[in-house]
Amino acid sequence: MTEEPVRIAQVGLGAWGKNLVRNIDVLANLTWICDAADGRQAQFGRRFPNARATNDFAEVLADPELEAVVIATPVPTHYALAKQALEAGKHVFVEKPPSMHAPEMEELVALSDASGKVLMPGHLLLYHPGVRKVKELVDAGELGEVLCIYCNRQNLGTIRKDENALWSLGVHDLSVILNLVGEEPSEVSAHGNAFLNPGVEDVVFCFLRFPSGKIAHLHLSWLDPAKMRKLTVVGRDKMVVFDDMELERKVTIYEKWPEQAVQTFGEWQTRTGDILSPKIATDEPLRLELSHFLRLVREGWTGQEARDGLAVVRVLERLQHSLELGRP
Repeated sequence: MTEEPVRIAQVGLGAWGKNLVRNIDVLANLTWICDAADGRQAQFGRRFPNARATNDFAEVLADPELEAVVIATPVPTHYALAKQALEAGKHVFVEKPPSMHAPEMEELVALSDASGKVLMPGHLLLYHPGVRKVKELVDAGELGEVLCIYCNRQNLGTIRKDENALWSLGVHDLSVILNLVGEEPSEVSAHGNAFLNPGVEDVVFCFLRFPSGKIAHLHLSWLDPAKMRKLTVVGRDKMVVFDDMELERKVTIYEKWPEQAVQTFGEWQTRTGDILSPKIATDEPLRLELSHFLRLVREGWTGQEARDGLAVVRVLERLQHSLELGRP
């Protein structure tokens, strides 16, 4: 017997919400659409006539047949909406970050554990086939010992007013770094400046040192002439680059490493081997991510996604504190 599709409400139909709702309509039973703007309700109501449209979140949660809620509203509202949904007994997929404060995120995780309901942060990059390939290489030891990771996430715009470049852009790369390293940093440092809107840093540089000795660096900016979405992992044997701006070479493996030749006067030589670009699937990361959420709803879960989300929020909060202090 075929299981019925999960009954889902989409809350927030803005720039990213429209991508979520497009996928939900294919993967699940889109039962509700909810947005504060009447114009969006009308627009998406025509597109998805089988879903009930409202601007009242409480009305959505009152539906006893509704199983899950997908939240893609402005970041400052994530915590309150996710909390209400969990308390109403709904599974929750919430865009990143689910909260801007670690104690709030801890509360959401505790609510999820107590209710047995899924709480999944929308860490999209973890489901990108290219990033999954990098993770596969790291876990298999193909790169040797991982030494350092650095990320570039830059563009000209979109200029935000309610979250800085750290919280808007850095959350993507931090989720991947923590996933690859498997530990939280022992030391963090962030420096940046607010050039366009007071109190909202447009450019941020982050440094992380981990207990194992690994280090990581992030360059985050929406004041840059070129769009970059690049992750580099340096291993003791090989190096790998994930470049999301590349159409065909998303992942490139470099068999490069400096090594000191025998019987020299101490000069370092560069060992250069093959440069490989494995074939990467072209599946839409968002569809893979939502499919994973739906599997958790139907098949059960361990809570790992929520705990990973908590770790990301903890590090973000520490970096924000460093940014404000101007020191590690």
